Amino acid sequence: MAGKRRFSEAQFEQLLGNLLRAGVSLSAVLVAIGGVLYLLRHGGEAPSYHVFRGEPAEFRVLSAIVENAVTLQRRRSLIQLGLLVLIATPIVRVAFSAYGFWRQGDRTYVIITLLVLGLLLYSLFQT
Repeated sequence: MAGKRRFSEAQFEQLLGNLLRAGVSLSAVLVAIGGVLYLLRHGGEAPSYHVFRGEPAEFRVLSAIVENAVTLQRRRSLIQLGLLVLIATPIVRVAFSAYGFWRQGDRTYVIITLLVLGLLLYSLFQT
């Protein structure tokens, strides 16, 4: 691959490790902040286990979760955003791995990694 800088194996592993650390750290921070804010507001409430209440639509739609988390309208949205970041972290790692293998010129691993990415995305969006 002329003109493309190749990653050394050590650089590639370091980048993947940093990506995973950053994703997990960001997720932990979002969940912790959301949890503290939620407990400050609702910590004294007594739970009612007699009636099952499903999640409202605002906690099942990605755009609503992000909007509510950014504006801090709903503290649970910040917790859910942190969990979504945690779920997305390994998926982003696999996508970055495919890019890294492409940069290294390793077509076999690019194909295998893209198949894994496709299976991950399929299982994520399967209803």
